[in-house]
Amino acid sequence: MNYGFVKVASAIPSVQVADCDYNEKKIESLVLQAEGKGVEIICFPELSLTSYTCADLFGQQLLLDSCQEALFKLLDVTRSLSIITIVGMPVQHNGMLFNAAVVVQGGKILGVVPKTYLPNYREFYEKRWFTSSLVIGNAEIHLCGQPVTMSSNLIFNTSKCNFAIELCEDVWAPIPPSTNLAMQGADIIFNLSASNEVIGKHNYLTSLLSQQSARCICGYVYSSCGYGESTQDLVFAGNALVYENGSLIAKSNRFSFEEQMVITEIDVERLNTERRINTTFADNARITPKTATIIPTQAVTPNYEFQLTRWINPHPFVPTGDELQKRCEEIFAIQVEGLAKRITHTHAQTIVVGISGGLDSTLALLVCVKTMDKLNRPRAEILGVTMPGFGTTDRTYNNALTLMKALGITIKEISIKAACTQHFKDIHHDINNHDVTYENGQARERTQILMDVANQYNGFVVGTGDLSELALGWCTYNADHMSNYGVNSSIPKTLVKYLVSWVAHTNIDSAAKDTLLDIIDTPISPELIPADEKGNIKQKTEDLVGPYELHDFFLYNFMRLGFSPKKIYFLAKQAFVYQENKTAEGDFPVNSYDETTIRLWLTTFCHRFFTQQFKRSCLPDGPKVGSVSLSPRGDWRMPSDASYATWVKECESLE
Repeated sequence: MNYGFVKVASAIPSVQVADCDYNEKKIESLVLQAEGKGVEIICFPELSLTSYTCADLFGQQLLLDSCQEALFKLLDVTRSLSIITIVGMPVQHNGMLFNAAVVVQGGKILGVVPKTYLPNYREFYEKRWFTSSLVIGNAEIHLCGQPVTMSSNLIFNTSKCNFAIELCEDVWAPIPPSTNLAMQGADIIFNLSASNEVIGKHNYLTSLLSQQSARCICGYVYSSCGYGESTQDLVFAGNALVYENGSLIAKSNRFSFEEQMVITEIDVERLNTERRINTTFADNARITPKTATIIPTQAVTPNYEFQLTRWINPHPFVPTGDELQKRCEEIFAIQVEGLAKRITHTHAQTIVVGISGGLDSTLALLVCVKTMDKLNRPRAEILGVTMPGFGTTDRTYNNALTLMKALGITIKEISIKAACTQHFKDIHHDINNHDVTYENGQARERTQILMDVANQYNGFVVGTGDLSELALGWCTYNADHMSNYGVNSSIPKTLVKYLVSWVAHTNIDSAAKDTLLDIIDTPISPELIPADEKGNIKQKTEDLVGPYELHDFFLYNFMRLGFSPKKIYFLAKQAFVYQENKTAEGDFPVNSYDETTIRLWLTTFCHRFFTQQFKRSCLPDGPKVGSVSLSPRGDWRMPSDASYATWVKECESLE
């Protein structure tokens, strides 16, 4: 199975100006390589059979005849291949010459797409040689003895996707042809280009391609000519770029003297999901005239089992590399502004937060501190309450106190042991029976204390629970499940860890840094079961419900992308089993998991996600921070009584 992926290639062949025989051989070689690697569609640069910089030689009949002979050779080579090849060449028709893309498969020409917008400013003179597609509309031509449709409004239909083509300047236009083609059903756009290099242009180009891919919710494969073109007045760096819904997923090396071929896979299933969810896309599609001609293709049948070569991010919620600091700053800004508005609106004299010495309460406290600083209010108006219980360890207790002291907030310590002991007596529960009643009784006692203290001090309770806990239902109903405002409610556990680490390294004084780093290294636990004989945490959350690293991966692909368990399992294996490079720059190490472990926790995730919806149906307010939220007033509206049977059944069928 290919799980909705289409394997594409953007190729930059070595060329010699006006030597069509040489250029065809280089293109032929790359096509054969791509076929051997299972590529389904390969794209070459603009005018790649002749080279782009032929200038007035395009007026020479010998060059045009030589180019057509080269196309004959390419047709003959592809006769026994199933790969779809897109090459650039000048095409004659009715006394006019068109800068065109020719689509070839199995020895046949499927269609010809002429360039629409011909640049004729600054260094470009294309109107000197070529005619725009606007002049002919749809035309039936003969090329290499074959009757062919020539139009800029063609969509090629394969068994896996629909694709369309535009050429270079077309994407720079205010309304690129690809916009209308995407509205008419094209999933992937191929761009044959010959964009030269000047200072600053590359950044503009990549921004343009990214935005067009995002705006059209499509894959975008860009191939631009490189070494070998004439450098009389211009230099071409050779750009092979592949985007998927705004994200760059593969690229070539610029200014390489060698030919290049970038191969990757575009997830068409993901694109279709994004389009289906985005109702604005559907509205635009509705008002777009359906004028495209649909060109069928043969089935592409690679001669080996499908293999995914693109990198799958094991931490999809977490920024990587240079984006880390910018993203963390933005996340904090969203949390702070949300909390600040709630404080000023309620005229709260204080805000109350329960501090356990764990990750979630630490992040919530850091947000509270930043908010008070920004409101120019004293940190002493933050009331941190630590509530040691039967399972509290010295490590978390000391970290909670040390952190609060370092941050300069008001500290209140209230043990829950006596209250819980009395409560268990009142309801006739054996205190030695460490069951769910024992655990939840402590959790609800803590929430009652926080709510009542907030009333005492004319404030409100800031919730600490995170997105991952809400997805799994790993919270006690009407206990840590409840607050007056949950600042972490749309932040997954893996991201909580990064945020606390970022604060520790960039935005905190040394007095708190060591404590924050130790909190990051502390096992995640609700600490509702007594510690072991050495005083260490005995109840470890990830031993009970599974690694949050896996669950956050499942959550993103389930909620954000709507993938089935079967596809999530396939992607999880790429991210956690098969990938050699387990650590991205600036990230925490990625753990490896075997297939049995992934299946186990994926099944657990599906089961818990469905059965715990009732907790999410009555969540308190909290700011949406990322692309996934479980608020019933925001992203997720799900019946509490939905059956998990279909999802769990598919999980159980995985191998």
